[in-house]
Amino acid sequence: MNPNPCLSTGVTGQAVDRVLLIILGISVALLVLITFLLVFFIIRYSRKRHPKPAEVKEHPWLEIAWTVAPTILVLAMFYYGVTGYDILRRVPRDAMVVHVTARQWSWLFTYENGLQSTTLRVPLGRPVKLLLKSQDVIHGFYVPAFRIKQDVVPGMETYLWFQATALGTYEVMCTQYCGLEHAHMLSKVEVVSQSDFASWYQVQQSATTGLSPGARLFQDKGCASCHSTDGTARVGPTLKGLFGSTQTVVRDGKERPVTADKDYLRNFLLDPNVDVVKGFPPIMPSQKGLLTDQEIGDLLEFIKEVK
Repeated sequence: MNPNPCLSTGVTGQAVDRVLLIILGISVALLVLITFLLVFFIIRYSRKRHPKPAEVKEHPWLEIAWTVAPTILVLAMFYYGVTGYDILRRVPRDAMVVHVTARQWSWLFTYENGLQSTTLRVPLGRPVKLLLKSQDVIHGFYVPAFRIKQDVVPGMETYLWFQATALGTYEVMCTQYCGLEHAHMLSKVEVVSQSDFASWYQVQQSATTGLSPGARLFQDKGCASCHSTDGTARVGPTLKGLFGSTQTVVRDGKERPVTADKDYLRNFLLDPNVDVVKGFPPIMPSQKGLLTDQEIGDLLEFIKEVK
């Protein structure tokens, strides 16, 4: 873990911090100046010193000064803001592209060769371009240490980029309230050396290849954020011993027992909030259009194997 996640790391973080410090410096200077003048005028022009009010005459140069000076300050802040924004939006040509899929309530990172992971691992010193899309609702991809944040909107692809300059592990958060488990929609950015990244890339690809199709889908689709495989209670039913078991479901306020066979589980994946398992909130998003028939079959085989 980064020892001080509040400190920025990377090109984008430095650009944002520079603009922040400039605006903060100007704001503090104005605060000091205005406070000084306020106290000075209260003392200098108090009623005790001037019991009879006098006419105040125009001072053209003073009026010009307090018009021109703020204009220059605003234009300076605008300039640094625009240049900082330009850095955030201008992606280097040699950037490594990673596709980011947001869904309730997890992140999926897909590399250029098809490798998928729920944790973003990147090499030190190399620019990384993230192409963001959502499967359901609006999410917000946010890495505080890199000072990058971008809304992920259904039906469109957005992007951002960063270049890490320090090894470590950094938090990924969702900044848009996206449902009941929004607070748990977390991930990590692991910054490693380029040699370690190359080794991980090869090993991870081999490990992912060795998984069954259903197990890989369970991992890649973020199912583990709501469903455990060891009997642990989470926001959704555990998969351990689920297949073939009897579950009590609620439909239209009425309870009834069902057998968790292939037909029930298939219907649950496509219309999860029709028959809601008793004791669990109706929050699972429908997988209709997100899973093919083959993928549904693979998932059912995986659930069947979880004893």
